[in-house]
Amino acid sequence: MCVIFFYVNSNPTSGGYKLILASNRDEFFARDTQDAAKWANAEHVYGGIDLEPGREGGTWLAIGGHGGVFKIGALLNLTGEPKPRNAVGRGMIVSNFVSSGDECNIKTYNAELLADCTKYSAFNFVSIEIGDSKRPAAITLLSNSPPTLEHFADGKCYGFGNSLDAVPFQKVINGRQRFQNIVENFNKKLSNSPMEGAQNLQNELVTNLKNLLKCKQKFWPDAELQRRAPNWGEHLSALNVNVPLANYGSRTHTVILVDEHNKMHFYEETMAGLDPEGEWRQTHIEKNYSQNHN
Repeated sequence: MCVIFFYVNSNPTSGGYKLILASNRDEFFARDTQDAAKWANAEHVYGGIDLEPGREGGTWLAIGGHGGVFKIGALLNLTGEPKPRNAVGRGMIVSNFVSSGDECNIKTYNAELLADCTKYSAFNFVSIEIGDSKRPAAITLLSNSPPTLEHFADGKCYGFGNSLDAVPFQKVINGRQRFQNIVENFNKKLSNSPMEGAQNLQNELVTNLKNLLKCKQKFWPDAELQRRAPNWGEHLSALNVNVPLANYGSRTHTVILVDEHNKMHFYEETMAGLDPEGEWRQTHIEKNYSQNHN
């Protein structure tokens, strides 16, 4: 289980962002994971890495920037679908996309994935490609149960979870509206504030997005979630998931910003142990990408 909300605008107003993204990773607390960092085998990529035996090198969310082009990938489990025999690990779907070079753009990558997607357990794959300000960003959602590929326009707020886009969970509907309110409020304040207040606005934006991800309100009942997860449905109906008896829940909160000058901020809060009420590690990565350098 995971959830993601994002706003993409390839040509933002002065002081604005090309990307505003907030995401929760829901996973078993004991699963071995590397915190968000620059990747050793792809130094233009940042994100966490799965260290689970047999799944090493995969990821649920990462961003790569090269030559003025950003690629963002996120993987969401499709809950309640049957698992294919000998299913291939899904984490490399994101890793391969964000680390790929200029020869593999979002269109060709998704076309190849769509043609061979049924070998994986059920998933939603969110991919975003932000390039030149003169053209809109590309945003896609590829699901493999059934195999479908949807395209979305930039300049809008989106939210996806662990069901098909046509039948979103209630927490996704409510979370998306709250996310949109946060983004619209930020843009309104930006238009009314001098540039010297930009840092304060950024701090406020990040705080509001983190608070959204930590929301424990249960959006229940939810017919689609009940159908897909009859045993855990109510526990999974909050944005910030906690299933105590299973040691499972929202173990990582991530906020990613990319500004008009291609400066990235990657914020991560992740559990340091097995208790969601215990210590959390804080990560903040800043990276100045340019047109000609990684």
